[in-house]
Amino acid sequence: MVTEILPVNGQSLLKAKKIIEGGGAVAFPTETVYGLGANALDGNAVDKIFEIKGRPNDNPLIVHVHKDFDIESLVYDIPDYAKKLAKRFLPGPLTMVYKSRMTVASAVSCGLDTLAIRVPSHPDAQKFLKFLNLPIAAPSANVSKHVSPVTAEHVFSDLNGKIPLILDGGKCSCGIESTVLDCTGEIPVVLRSGLVSREMIEQTVGACGEYAYKQGAPARSPGMKYKHYSPTCRTSLYFEDEADKAVAEYLSETGKGNRAYILCDDKTAQKLNVGNILNLGSSPEQMAANLYAELREGEKTADIIIAVAPNDDSGVMRGVLNRLTKACRGQ
Repeated sequence: MVTEILPVNGQSLLKAKKIIEGGGAVAFPTETVYGLGANALDGNAVDKIFEIKGRPNDNPLIVHVHKDFDIESLVYDIPDYAKKLAKRFLPGPLTMVYKSRMTVASAVSCGLDTLAIRVPSHPDAQKFLKFLNLPIAAPSANVSKHVSPVTAEHVFSDLNGKIPLILDGGKCSCGIESTVLDCTGEIPVVLRSGLVSREMIEQTVGACGEYAYKQGAPARSPGMKYKHYSPTCRTSLYFEDEADKAVAEYLSETGKGNRAYILCDDKTAQKLNVGNILNLGSSPEQMAANLYAELREGEKTADIIIAVAPNDDSGVMRGVLNRLTKACRGQ
């Protein structure tokens, strides 16, 4: 199969529509990461997503829709707090989980009676979804467990020959996957942290819980159960107050002739006297935007990436630390 990378325009959208309506999959940009999309109403097409990625079939998918789509055709019992959150944050990097009407293919939710819905803000994602006017099931457009893609080239490096089309919308601005929020109870509950933080949700609607995954339980959200976001080289993870240990490992690795890189924020980078730095930037938002791009860049030449994380798990940093931990330490 030949994989094309095309800019988002009338011609490429027509091609994408033909592929999707024929039961195929297309990669498309969002503000978070690139998605691998297929018709959520078509069970065979959804199965194809799992096959292309090598994704475990008990890891649920998110359904993407355009901003004017009638989500009540897919879900029901939308609480008032969810409507307030949607008004403030959508379109944007927030996925909301509701009770499903079971109109999409069962494989989307992996046997759960809920459905995760997302309205991406990327203008090319909106064009794509509006042109199709279908619910599109889409995980990240990469090989399962690898670093999520934030450029069309990242998608191509993982899925060349596996899909016919990648819609190129440039580099994703947010850089980590959406916050996933369970909206089926009396208060919202964060299932996966992201750029819409728990604090931002609490400021909007009051109380907000946070789900702690327990080993062996069904995955209620993508990114919960398995190792994710991992580069192809070895990794290790330290925190800011362990920077000396990170430097010691760096020196040990380079002393053995290995190519070591330290991945850290700008403040830490300025303190460390090492040659190979993957700089994530200064703010939590910059770190989120740069994380996957730097991991992808690092794995091209590194034998090991040694991450140094800030001692901060509040706000957006909670989502960044979630991805860093899974990338460098597994589940």
